[in-house]
Amino acid sequence: MAENEAPDTKRGRSYPEIIKQFNSLNAKILAVVLVGCLVGYHGILRFKDGSDTCQGLLTKGRYQGNNLWQPYGCMIHSLSRIDANNCLRKTRFQTGEDSHWAFIGDSRIRQLYFEILKLVDPEAEPSVIVKDIYGNNLDQLLIDVPFRVSAIATEQTNVYSRPLEKAHSSLTYNNSELSFRMTFFWRPIFNQSAVDLIHQLGLSKSVPNVVIAGSGAWDIKLSNGSDAVLDVYESNLEQVAKAANNWPNRNSKLLWKLQDPVDSSKLSEQRQVISNDLIDEYNEIALRVFQHSRFQIWKSARLVTEGMVTADDGLHLNAVTLKHHVQMLMNMYCNERMGFDDGTCCRSAESATTLQVVTFTILLVCLTISSTWMAYRSFDLRLKQRRQSYRSIENLMEADETEEIVKDVMANGHAVQADSLGLDDKTSTRKAAVKDVESNSRIVVTALGKLGLIMAYFYLCDRTTFFMKENKYYSHLNFWVPIGYVFALGFFFHEESRSTKVLHRDQTDEWKGWMQLVILIYHMTGASQVIPLYMQMRVLVSSYLFLTGFGHLSFFWNGGSASFPRLFQVLFRMNLMTVVICLCMNRPYQSYYFVPLVSFWYLVVYIVLALPPKVSSAICEANPVAYLYIIIKLCSLLAAITILYMSEVFFQAIFLVRPWKALFVTSNDEIHEWWFRWSLDRYSICYGMIFGLLYLNAQKFGLIDDSARHHLLSRTRIRFLVVVAALLGLGGYTAFTITCHSKPKCNEVHSYLAFLPIVSFIVLRNVFGPLRVRYSSFFAWFGKISLELFIGQYHVWLAADTHGVLVLIPNYPVLNVMVTTYILVCVAHEVHTITGQLVPLAVPADWKKTLRNVILFFLALVPIAIHDGMF
Repeated sequence: MAENEAPDTKRGRSYPEIIKQFNSLNAKILAVVLVGCLVGYHGILRFKDGSDTCQGLLTKGRYQGNNLWQPYGCMIHSLSRIDANNCLRKTRFQTGEDSHWAFIGDSRIRQLYFEILKLVDPEAEPSVIVKDIYGNNLDQLLIDVPFRVSAIATEQTNVYSRPLEKAHSSLTYNNSELSFRMTFFWRPIFNQSAVDLIHQLGLSKSVPNVVIAGSGAWDIKLSNGSDAVLDVYESNLEQVAKAANNWPNRNSKLLWKLQDPVDSSKLSEQRQVISNDLIDEYNEIALRVFQHSRFQIWKSARLVTEGMVTADDGLHLNAVTLKHHVQMLMNMYCNERMGFDDGTCCRSAESATTLQVVTFTILLVCLTISSTWMAYRSFDLRLKQRRQSYRSIENLMEADETEEIVKDVMANGHAVQADSLGLDDKTSTRKAAVKDVESNSRIVVTALGKLGLIMAYFYLCDRTTFFMKENKYYSHLNFWVPIGYVFALGFFFHEESRSTKVLHRDQTDEWKGWMQLVILIYHMTGASQVIPLYMQMRVLVSSYLFLTGFGHLSFFWNGGSASFPRLFQVLFRMNLMTVVICLCMNRPYQSYYFVPLVSFWYLVVYIVLALPPKVSSAICEANPVAYLYIIIKLCSLLAAITILYMSEVFFQAIFLVRPWKALFVTSNDEIHEWWFRWSLDRYSICYGMIFGLLYLNAQKFGLIDDSARHHLLSRTRIRFLVVVAALLGLGGYTAFTITCHSKPKCNEVHSYLAFLPIVSFIVLRNVFGPLRVRYSSFFAWFGKISLELFIGQYHVWLAADTHGVLVLIPNYPVLNVMVTTYILVCVAHEVHTITGQLVPLAVPADWKKTLRNVILFFLALVPIAIHDGMF
């Protein structure tokens, strides 16, 4: 926002009704009612099916695109080999026990066994467990003697000439480094041998943490598809369920994998009897038998397979399907231990800290006081209305007149009216002061109460498992359709501004508005994987910093005040919501990187321009040497930034100093995130200041004229060349983003080229008079709450600190986006209003009172700082 212009008090036309409604109380009440209904809806869902994130992972889901699986209501993390190994090591560290996984079944279960082995240890070869001379299985000896493999194992080449993945034998794998044991028990048919195995596993010294079992295809093949075997199959499963229910260890996870469909056209002649109809019958038996047993039906594995083609033999699973199955199992086992940011499946809610409890208690007290006062005021108003029916009209008029006089005395202290009421000046002043304190206290308590209600919703959405969360999914359609829709609305609602200046307030609000909406869509769709889009978003963030430098330099250049209160008023506006969220959501300040970034660069601009020798337009006009001062200041700032960038050690020596270290490190006590964000846009603030200085002086010396509604440049040829240069600037940077294929390299060049698309856009937006004076009221309205939108999206639009998407209405993604967007906009607007109410009270115009409040604020932070080790 350009600081050199006062906000317009009147406009040529009012905002469109669709935007004005957000300023009304009705829109906010509707948002509250909507949230209440959604809370009740999710409560009914949980009561009805007892669903949790783990059940959603193992029972439901859908495909996003061709090969991306989305579990129902939770986020699945894609575990790498490093993630899996760290999970196993951490399990040993936390529990003191080895991880033991057991697989029981036929060749399709064996496929899953080998796929997990490829993830954990790709070069490993499990040992084959042979049978004795009588054909009896020796694999049960491994249950309590897991490392005595030599007595019961033999080399693969001595038993089978075909690959190990096709061996009809039990297998075992032990990794002492990872403290991980994985055994496959060959049981193609679940008969008494499988029942005995389940029973012995439950009573063993090393009870498996995870058991994956499944069978059915061999029963169909050996019985030639006879229905008579169905009763035997059901009886065997009942015995298996009974054995599993007797397990004394209740922490183990037992999964029954439903039989996957087959492709009859690919099946061999011996397997032609295996049909999908028979498979469905066998699965129905398993669903019925295991409904109330220790075995949980792994339904989502079957759903994944239905959306994929089978392997070449028509029976086994392809590689993509197996990878989905493995990721489900690893998420089930590892998410609780590892706490992945983008993995919420099978993960419990984060426990509240003492600081969160204290913060919410204070806000709850404010909400209670505010609600009580509102209820009392409503009751008192009704009581007065009843009393009025017993009064005469003359008494009422007299009472109203007296009340107006009292109000005037208390507000303005008029001596004449006070005398007429028999009040002296001291009494009137004292009563007015008391009334003022009461009014301010009421405003503060009410604002904090509303803020507490909003923060409670934030906490419910993103720090509990009450609402669902899903992974982001990018496609060109998902990204560009909402972009087109938003810009169609923006172009439809347009007005004519009263200002003709370059980057006037309406124009900068418009710019911030459409940039923020684009960033929201970019974050929701996960478009960061597309490098051209990623680089264009970097330009939008640079544009915010550019406008910060331009606006504040313009403010100081035109003689704006560099007072102590104004410094903290700006910082308060930018940081109120972020600080409250940090306290309520237990997140470090650096998690909301944009606010620390903008706040830091504003302080830099303030220090550079406010420190002597001060420079302004009037000073430079009186003494042209003052131009040299501002040039020296800007050059010194550029040099300091370059030195900090070139020396990371020097950078850390400055920003890792206590106590402000806590402002620049993440929860892992790392400064890399701040270094990355700072260095990425390190020159953007300088670009804005330099552009502002050139623009203001070009305007002063008559090189450009934006005082009227005509074109910025009078000469047609020069105007044409400038427009062509601006188009080349935008096109050149776009070409760079398309041809650059590495994010680190693109980021390195971006800091030097960021000014090119920004200045080009400013030129195209302002060079033509009719275009300069018109703006989109739709975008401008969103621009006024852009900061609140950016911070609010973390928890009530996106989820898991922007790693996923919040789901209020499952199975209806478009409707869900509409509802969450409406609530986000209402929340952002309300927080913006609350901030505006608190600014003059928290940071008064009197610098002494401001200093007092700042000291009190830092004193309140001392206990938090001591607890977090800032000192």
